[in-house]
Amino acid sequence: MQLELLNDQGQAASKVDAPETVFGREYNESLIHQIVVAYQANARQGTRAQKDREQVHHSTKKPFKQKGTGNARAGMTSSPLWRGGGRIFPNSPEENFTQKINKKMYRAGMASIFSQLAREGRLAVVDSLKVESPKTKALAAKFKAMNLDSVLVIAEEVDENLYLASRNLVNVLVVEPRYADPVSLVHFKKVLVTKGAIDKLKEMFA
Repeated sequence: MQLELLNDQGQAASKVDAPETVFGREYNESLIHQIVVAYQANARQGTRAQKDREQVHHSTKKPFKQKGTGNARAGMTSSPLWRGGGRIFPNSPEENFTQKINKKMYRAGMASIFSQLAREGRLAVVDSLKVESPKTKALAAKFKAMNLDSVLVIAEEVDENLYLASRNLVNVLVVEPRYADPVSLVHFKKVLVTKGAIDKLKEMFA
């Protein structure tokens, strides 16, 4: 398996070898969907809360007499049938949204995403990505010269200069291989992988 090696102008200069086990897998849509949904679900926080009929602030007085009004009989306004009443099955702050994905499925799903990105031409390799100083302007100019407006960079090592220069760019995310996640891989238009990061990806997902 060979991937395009981009130069500083964003043009394909040559080809580099990449492991088939990571970048040559078949496309498994159902598995990719499962790990993306699980990743987003595991990021949810159970902070929302609703009240049941016992917790809402209502009077327990009967709103009107039982017979003679023509209305349906009612005992109190905290009933779930009334506007402003309590919920029948309220959401609680302890609600758990996590979904379990075993390691073998996660590795196979990530490899399937990398492989599909390579087939679509959305994944390329660069020798390295470094900046001499933590200047966002310099890094933005580098990506502009490469004609990249939405890019995920997977670098072998993210030093302080690169981290500080990239964190304020809206459509740019620079991470190490261990922090690559399925949602970011699917979201960004282009994925750049440094040569040194290829071996680490092979260790993680092969």
